[in-house]
Amino acid sequence: MRFVGLANYAALLKNPIFWLVLRNTLVFVVLGVPLTIGAALGGALLVHSRLARLKGIYRTIFFAPVVTTLVAVAVVFRYLYQPRYGLIDHLLHLAGLPGINWLGNPWWAMVAITLLAVWRSFGYGLVILVVALEAIPQSLTEAAELDGAGAWRQLVDITLPELGPSLVFVTVLTTVSLFQIFAEPYMMTDGGPLHATTSITLMMYRQGFKWWNMGPAAAIAFVLFALIVATMGLQMLVRRRRRA
Repeated sequence: MRFVGLANYAALLKNPIFWLVLRNTLVFVVLGVPLTIGAALGGALLVHSRLARLKGIYRTIFFAPVVTTLVAVAVVFRYLYQPRYGLIDHLLHLAGLPGINWLGNPWWAMVAITLLAVWRSFGYGLVILVVALEAIPQSLTEAAELDGAGAWRQLVDITLPELGPSLVFVTVLTTVSLFQIFAEPYMMTDGGPLHATTSITLMMYRQGFKWWNMGPAAAIAFVLFALIVATMGLQMLVRRRRRA
């Protein structure tokens, strides 16, 4: 071992693959965070609804993907995404739409992996939001109903403000998770096609444990850490300004 100063960081910044991988990771985050939060919030409202029955079964169904083995999930989703006999393209053909080469096209491969990541992770946020919904005082919604507020006004003026801290917590967890996305692209496409789905953690894994370049791998790890800290700081700053 020898001290090289900032040489690993300089080499990383000159590597065009690194910038492509960084862009891929940011796209995963930008696409995945809103979809995950939306799915978790929608599922939580559905489970918490007064009309819902067998709520425990719904919670189990929604949370099951979180604890499901990714290898099994990846095999199933590869068949679903298969362009010739996959279920998704079959449904598209039935609807009169052209099929999509989900894992062979660079853009659609990224979308497919993002959807898989959302499906696997939204159940965790859903459970947190369901607990937060149950903690909202019933007197608030009853008073709103007496004042003539409909379901939409109750959601906007009561439910979402009361869920604010929980939504921030779920957003932070989801953002950190998607910045570290690794298993989904590794199992589904191995970073392809043309590095289109290679995430920063997958690049770090290859450098450190496939090619044993521990210096560049450590540099990538510190860059990822800086990205996560900067994103969390930006989120907190935006929330503080909204409060002000």
